[in-house]
Amino acid sequence: MRDLGAGLSHLINGQRWVVRHGRWFGIGLIPGLITLVVYAGALVGLGYGADDLAAWATPFADDWSSPWLGLLRTTLTVLVFAFGLFLAVITFTAMTLLVGQPFYEALSEEVDRAEGGEAPESGLPLWRELWISARDSVRILVRVALYGVLLFAFGFVPVAGQTVVPLIGFCVTGYFLAEELTAVALQRRGMVLKDRLVLLRGRRLLILGFGVPLGLAFLVPFVAVFLMPGAVAGATLLARELVREDGGPDGDPEDGADDGESTGGGAPALSPPHPLGD
Repeated sequence: MRDLGAGLSHLINGQRWVVRHGRWFGIGLIPGLITLVVYAGALVGLGYGADDLAAWATPFADDWSSPWLGLLRTTLTVLVFAFGLFLAVITFTAMTLLVGQPFYEALSEEVDRAEGGEAPESGLPLWRELWISARDSVRILVRVALYGVLLFAFGFVPVAGQTVVPLIGFCVTGYFLAEELTAVALQRRGMVLKDRLVLLRGRRLLILGFGVPLGLAFLVPFVAVFLMPGAVAGATLLARELVREDGGPDGDPEDGADDGESTGGGAPALSPPHPLGD
C-alpha cells in the first residue's frame, strides 16, 4: 500500500515543481487550452444529442408504458454521456500530449536536468516523434475503448453497475493516464510501448497512486488544463523511479534498494530497449 502513497507523492511533487518554475508552467498550459476548446465543444454536442441517441437506439420501447420508457431512456442517456466523458478524460491526455509534444518533451528534459543525472534525448526528428506518439496513443486508446465497452455493458447490472463498475472505471482511467504521461520521459530513454507496459505492470499500485487521483481531478472542468504541466513533471519523476529500479540509465537496481525508494515488488526484467522507430 505504500506504493499508492508514493505514486500520489510524485503527482504532488510534479505540481510543486512547475509552481517553482513558473515559466515552464506557462509553456505547459498552451497545448491544454487548445485541446480544451475542442473537447468542450464535443461534450456540449454530446450532451444535447445523447437523449436523441438513446431514443434512436431503443425503438423497441416506443410502446412501453410510463415510467419504464422514461426510466430506460434516461438511464441510457446518462450512460452514453458517462461513456463519452470517460473517453474524453483518457483521450484528452493523448491529444494534449500530441499537440504539445515539443513543449512537454522540453519540460520533461528540464525536470531530468533539475533532478540530476542524465537528460536523455531521442535524437529523432520532430515529425518522427509525433508519428510514434500518435501511433502509440491509438494503440492505447484501442485498449481503453475495449475496457470502456465492457464497463458500459456491465453498467446495466443492478447494484454492481452503480458501485463496482465506476470504481474499476476510475482505475482503468488512472492507469492509462499514467501510461500516456510517463511515455514522454520513457520514449526519450528508448523504450517502445511493449516495454513501457511491462515496466508499469511491475508497479501497478505505484501507477494507480499517481493516475487515479489525477483522473478524478481531470473530471473537474478546466482543472485538467492547469494540472497538465505538473502531471508531465510528476510523470517524469515517476519514470525516473521506475527506470532507476529497473537498472536503466538513471541508476542501478541497487540504488532504489539503498535509498528506500523501492517499496514494492520490482518490475520484471525488460528486454533491451528497442529503437523507437522499430
